[in-house]
Amino acid sequence: MILPITKLSLVGLLLFSFAATASDYFPERFDWERIEPAAAGFDPARLQRAVELARSKAVTEPSDLHQVLLDTYTSREPDYQVLGPTSPRAGDSGMIVSGGKIVAEWGDIARVDMTFSVVKSYLATLVALALDRGLIDSLHDPVARYVTSGEFSSEHNQAITWHHLLQQTSDWSGTLWETPDWADRPEGDDPAQWPNRPMHEPGTRFKYNDVRINLLAYALLQVFREPLPVVLREAIMEPIGASNTWRWHGYRNSWVELDGLRMQSVSGGGHFGGGMFISTADHARFGLLMLKRGVWNGQRLVPDNWFDALRQPTEDRPDYGYLWWLNTAQERLPQAPPNAYWAAGFGGNYIYIDECNDLVVVLRWIPDLADVIEAILDARQSAADCREAA
Repeated sequence: MILPITKLSLVGLLLFSFAATASDYFPERFDWERIEPAAAGFDPARLQRAVELARSKAVTEPSDLHQVLLDTYTSREPDYQVLGPTSPRAGDSGMIVSGGKIVAEWGDIARVDMTFSVVKSYLATLVALALDRGLIDSLHDPVARYVTSGEFSSEHNQAITWHHLLQQTSDWSGTLWETPDWADRPEGDDPAQWPNRPMHEPGTRFKYNDVRINLLAYALLQVFREPLPVVLREAIMEPIGASNTWRWHGYRNSWVELDGLRMQSVSGGGHFGGGMFISTADHARFGLLMLKRGVWNGQRLVPDNWFDALRQPTEDRPDYGYLWWLNTAQERLPQAPPNAYWAAGFGGNYIYIDECNDLVVVLRWIPDLADVIEAILDARQSAADCREAA
């Protein structure tokens, strides 16, 4: 009996086809092969127009990001401080990778830049490693079971799970690194009421909040018992051949002592400065690892089931998963398949992952993700099949 081909099975067939035909190539540490657009399944003229569009959308001024942060947040967030280091942005850059090889690149892809909230997606990957190592038993465990230093001791905070922190639905209440939760992107027009904000049951309300993301980083530090940059370097960045130029910073006041050792709790973004400073090329390596569902040159670095878990939509915010943005119902990127996902950071920093189109795109200082991805997919000969299969 011949079974009918449904949309779901067609997606599976397409993914199988790409898996069967795509190169198993993985770049060496100091060498990354280039491939001509036509050989990679792109229309060269259209791809060139996509690159030109991306560059035309770049925003690199003002370059002083310390001042940009002050100008952006001081008027709205009480007692706002830049607590971590900053670095000036220079020119835009980007990479398009297919079959593991570079199809297009522009700007200085080796230059190290701030990346803001893109680091949240790296942080999520460390949660996957903690699960895989048995350091966290279940994402639905209360974090208070693992962190006993007081941050989860109140009745409200005791109910918060790792799942809530990953989906930004924890509604954690407290102060971390001298910043109250309510002072980060405060809601409402009455500053006098901000400290008395309404409380929400954990898991019921999405709120993008860097204080709580920094809390997740601190909680993971308690679990790993070593600095998170060390864990990331040994488990991910070294195996994928990343450079030694990336840095993951915390704040001047985020130092703690664990097991007699002084170490810094890093930040999950650049909202207060700090965060990850990294090159476009290193982002692309991380993106390729995500595209390959955690396998690098035959070595599994991240559990396979993580790549389905991270794309489960948050109930209160369907276009958000485990610290990755989702294309649920193709609302954000209509030309992209619904299972595409991306990391996003202030100022136009992106890592776009598209399994169906065998595509990784990294953009630096290019805020208009939707138009650029649409133009790239317009040049991708397989893109229409992926859209139809959706």
